[in-house]
Amino acid sequence: MNKIRRASPDDLEALYRISVQTGHLGDDASRLYIDYRMMGHIYSAPYLKYSPQLAYVIEHHNQVVGYCVGTNNTVEFEAVLESQWWPSLRQRYSKPDEGMRSTWTADERRCQMIHVPEKTPEQISICFPAHLHMNLLPVIQGQGMGALLLDTWMRCAKRHGVAAVHVGANAKNAKAIRFWQKHGFSEIDALASRTAWMGRFVSCS
Repeated sequence: MNKIRRASPDDLEALYRISVQTGHLGDDASRLYIDYRMMGHIYSAPYLKYSPQLAYVIEHHNQVVGYCVGTNNTVEFEAVLESQWWPSLRQRYSKPDEGMRSTWTADERRCQMIHVPEKTPEQISICFPAHLHMNLLPVIQGQGMGALLLDTWMRCAKRHGVAAVHVGANAKNAKAIRFWQKHGFSEIDALASRTAWMGRFVSCS
């Protein structure tokens, strides 16, 4: 039996686990990391802490197998992370050597993102102020649950005053890009990068 519910602090470990198990273009990235929490430090855990009103999970047979997290104001959220989330992580993880960038491990690449977070382009955060991240384990994929989870998140976001939202997907992740496009997200012109930026209005059906 599947169930969508609001996430709770007890779901933190599940969010870390799902983040890494979907972290390689949607596939399991566990083998790439020494510290399995590196992905979650960036893409899921801080949302549960600082934006819990917009954090949802899917349970499958009483196990959390997917999540959708986000914030209604990207600029404010990034400021909160800079003042409250990144400092302790920067003490825990050393900044990698810039001169060795070509040989960085997966852990080191995430460490760099902790020390030098990637800011959302201003043109995107102005037009589409909210953003979200969603990941589902294979056991729950292909059953329409992603669409239901996204719809649940969108309805909640609308109640919190969100009018427009963006997502950023790895430009090589064709499966993810197709999903977002199928559900009303359109490409946003932005500076060339490895990220495919897409946005939609919350009222979009």
